[in-house]
Amino acid sequence: MSNKRRMAGVTLIELVVAMVIVGIALAGLVTVYNRASIASTDPLITQQMLAIGETMMEEVMLKPYAGNNARESVRAQYDELDDYEKYLKQAVTDVDGNAIAGLERYQVGVTVGPSLQPLPGVQPADVKRIVVTVWNGEQNLVLTGWRTRP
Repeated sequence: MSNKRRMAGVTLIELVVAMVIVGIALAGLVTVYNRASIASTDPLITQQMLAIGETMMEEVMLKPYAGNNARESVRAQYDELDDYEKYLKQAVTDVDGNAIAGLERYQVGVTVGPSLQPLPGVQPADVKRIVVTVWNGEQNLVLTGWRTRP
C-alpha cells in the first residue's frame, strides 16, 4: 500500500488567472477614480456660477418695478428693473464696476422684458421676466425670475 500524500497549494496557471482577474478589477477601479477626480471640479464651478447668478438676480429683483424711465449707463445708478434690460455679457464686478478677485473667468448678463407666459391672475402688462445668465468658458447657467407690478 502506498502512502502518497496529495500536495496542497495552487498551480502556476491558477496563480496567473487570479492575477489577471485582480488586474482587470484594478484597471476598472482606476478608470472610475480618474473620471471622478476629473469631474470633481465641475460642481465647484457650477456652485460658483449659481452664487454669481443668485447675487445678480437678487440685485435686479430689489430694484423698483418702475422708476424715472431714463436708461442709466452706469450700474451704480440703476434705479429700476428696465435699466438692466441690456446688461449684456460682462465681467463679474461689484456695483461700482470694480473687478472681483477670483472671478475673472466668469461673465454675467441680464435681460429684462415682458413675460413670455401668462401668470395666473396677473395682467400681462404687469409682469416682467428677468433672465440672468452666467458664463464660464463654454459652460453657462441660466436663472429666470418674474417680477410683478405692486
